[in-house]
Amino acid sequence: MTVHDMEKAQATYSGFMGMLKWAVPVIALIAFAVVAMIAN
Repeated sequence: MTVHDMEKAQATYSGFMGMLKWAVPVIALIAFAVVAMIAN
């Protein structure tokens, strides 16, 4: 791997982790809402 490839991979990884930081709580809230609706 060249240095340029490594920089690009790091940028992709950091973007992915940033998106995941927001996606996980949102998915958890949606799942909780669905479970709450089913329980009622």
